Amino acid sequence: MRKRVSNLAESFGAVLLLQLVTGTVAAGQASPAQVQTGQRVFASQCGFCHGRDAMGGETGPDLTKSPLVRDEAAGDRLRAVVRDGRVDKGMPAFRLTDADLTAVVAFIRDQKIKSESPGARRSVSAADLQTGDAEAGRRYFNGGGHCAMCHSPTGDLAGVASRLQGLQLLQRMLYPSNGRGAKAVVTLASGETVRGALAYRDEFTIALTDEAGRYLSWPAAQVKVTVDNPLEAHAEQLGKYTDDDMHNVLAYLQTLR
Repeated sequence: MRKRVSNLAESFGAVLLLQLVTGTVAAGQASPAQVQTGQRVFASQCGFCHGRDAMGGETGPDLTKSPLVRDEAAGDRLRAVVRDGRVDKGMPAFRLTDADLTAVVAFIRDQKIKSESPGARRSVSAADLQTGDAEAGRRYFNGGGHCAMCHSPTGDLAGVASRLQGLQLLQRMLYPSNGRGAKAVVTLASGETVRGALAYRDEFTIALTDEAGRYLSWPAAQVKVTVDNPLEAHAEQLGKYTDDDMHNVLAYLQTLR
């Protein structure tokens, strides 16, 4: 009798452990609502380069084939890339909340599963770039988007649609990496100042390239830094654009021939 009770207890414990493990796995799975949120954020922030379905565009790779998605279950490295960007490859850092970042990762993983099914789309449709309202884009450019504070359709943007088309024009609009770079002035504890092009900055480190081409870095907590970044407004705008805003502004820019 005592042995039967012992066996029963062991069986009961095994069931509880199994429920705990499966429950933990289930809890780690993305909900449909989370994937839907990720789809919305991805479309507005990443879709034009990587395709709205994350399966690649003319300027961005297919993320469903990325080793970051394929090889890492936790998604920490993928989060780091989205959060910090790859400036050397033309990808800016994105200022997303933790919830939105997790949702984007969930959406990309969901798309990876879908991409492995027969008939999955493998490229971006050019029609995606032709759905905007040019007049709404003009109003946004001159109004809420504050684009006219730095740009002019008869100045720096005159004829832009003749020089750049499609995704190339959109990429320049969102990530104008070919423009003027950020400048930094670092003041050391001694009072000495060092000036140059901003090379790297996070909460721990500040680095610049001085006029002699030397790469110099300091712990951020030990120096004072002033940064003049004419492209900061573009980086901030990425977090404000809706999908419609981007389509509309692009449609407006396409009229500037």
